[in-house]
Amino acid sequence: MMFKTNYKITSVVLFCFILGLCSCKKEQPILEEEETIFEPEPEPIEFGFNLNNFIVKRDTIRKGDSFGEILQRNHIDYSKIFEIAKETKDTFDIRKLQVGKPYTLLCIKEDTIEKPQHFIYQPNKTEYVVINFADSITAYKDRKPITYVEKEASGIITNNISLTLEEQGLSPRLAYKMADDIYAWTIDFRRLQRGDRFKVIYTDKYIDDSVYAGVHNIKAAYFEHNGEPFYAFEFETDSVKGIIDYFNEDAKNLRRAFLKAPVKFSRVSSRYNLNRRIAYYGYKKRPHKGTDFAAKVGTPIMATANGTVTESTRRGGNGKYVKIRHNATYSTQYLHMSKRAVKVGDFVKQGDVIGYVGMTGNTGGPHVCYRFWKNGKQVDPFKQKLPEAKAISDSLKAKFLEFIKPLKVQLDAIEFDESVLELPEIKTSSDTLIL
Repeated sequence: MMFKTNYKITSVVLFCFILGLCSCKKEQPILEEEETIFEPEPEPIEFGFNLNNFIVKRDTIRKGDSFGEILQRNHIDYSKIFEIAKETKDTFDIRKLQVGKPYTLLCIKEDTIEKPQHFIYQPNKTEYVVINFADSITAYKDRKPITYVEKEASGIITNNISLTLEEQGLSPRLAYKMADDIYAWTIDFRRLQRGDRFKVIYTDKYIDDSVYAGVHNIKAAYFEHNGEPFYAFEFETDSVKGIIDYFNEDAKNLRRAFLKAPVKFSRVSSRYNLNRRIAYYGYKKRPHKGTDFAAKVGTPIMATANGTVTESTRRGGNGKYVKIRHNATYSTQYLHMSKRAVKVGDFVKQGDVIGYVGMTGNTGGPHVCYRFWKNGKQVDPFKQKLPEAKAISDSLKAKFLEFIKPLKVQLDAIEFDESVLELPEIKTSSDTLIL
């Protein structure tokens, strides 16, 4: 009897337990299948236009091309072209299209013809000109958005600095900027040694957030050459004229007042020589009062120091030339240009492009003849004790020292990869390392 009673109780308990399990299962939420959300692709916007709304034609200005010929090839009649040229002349001179520069036509389809509504010309990577002629005719100039991204880099020289940068996927412009813009008078980059090391804080330039446009500037640098450290910090000393120099941690200017040469990557083809004799002239003495730097036609010519343009013209054997007065003592002149880029009265800064190498005047090959005046007399610039660049003013020195504090902390925190020194040395054609 007792057994039967226990059996009934056990059965009831078991039934309740199973019932509870079933009810728990029913209460569990049903997992819904996760929905995949597709993000719509961003509209392709360029020059302020949604390119999805047009048939886009891209090309470059070719030899013999003109604005009118380009539009005529694309079904715009001559009377319309004449009207466009007339209405837009105050904004952009259509005769100034340069061979090799890109242009874009934004077209719509009329019946079977793809007809342009907008002509966009790009004189350089960042600027562009838009000429609209869909309904009314308008023209304007604009710039693509530019982004600056701060970056850091460091390296230890094992062969040469260019190779060191290349191995890290960095721009060789960093080396040229350090060699020419910062340490030109402090470190001979043709004589770097294995174990020399550097750190830089710099900014890269991007157009439309995606197109790399090169190194914009170096904000701070550290270079250790033959065990001696050299700090450099970029600092603006004249906001009105936009003068920027590099100073060490003690506020001493690292530059000289003059660059060593008016062109980069060139060679001296003829030096200042008052006793020069030339076979063509029967070995008569024909003094050469300039220094010739051979370079390709079109190579930019730079002002070697800050100053004011006093002459920009063409005359006799000098060809096209520019002359600059730097102060009461010094003036410089740049001869045989293919094109001048400044006019009389312009203030130019050291390194500004003032013209381009050519062969105008009396010249047997492309070069710039660089002439140097001291107290009204032409002299050999290589034999002058050139002045240092202008020292930082006392009023700015305290501001500079405060400005560089966080930059120096940031520089000092950048680490070197010492493991590269464990690699076998690669011998070059010289015992010393070159740029």
